[in-house]
Amino acid sequence: MNRRQNTAERTRGQDFYFRRPKRFQQSGEAFTENALSKTRAEGKVIMELKGRDIMAKVFAEFLKDVEIIYHFNGQSFFTVKGNEATGICYCTITLISDREGKKIRTIIGAVYNDQYVRQGSQWFIDKRVGDFLWQEKCEIHSSELQ
Repeated sequence: MNRRQNTAERTRGQDFYFRRPKRFQQSGEAFTENALSKTRAEGKVIMELKGRDIMAKVFAEFLKDVEIIYHFNGQSFFTVKGNEATGICYCTITLISDREGKKIRTIIGAVYNDQYVRQGSQWFIDKRVGDFLWQEKCEIHSSELQ
């Protein structure tokens, strides 16, 4: 399998749950059982999680008011060496939430620095450092959602 096929295989496995509303609780499935995920904002660590089960619980709690989530991946660079890989991905995250009857759109500019491992025929994230570089929030109206 060539590098492009490896990347396509990992991407299919990782991104499926982000495109479907109310399926993002499965995001822990993209990680190894003992993975480490660190999130930084303004250069400070705001969240550090270890283990797929912990991640699934924390992600579910963090996203409990989110109705729709999209990750739009832009430039991505991967280096594959056997059953291990590293990658950097530039991403725009869009969250649509319901807060006190108002629809709120949050857009986040993020860069993910990942370490991957292949287990069997699938790629998983073993370590992720996510830098949230900017964020904007605004209320949206139902006519904007149609």
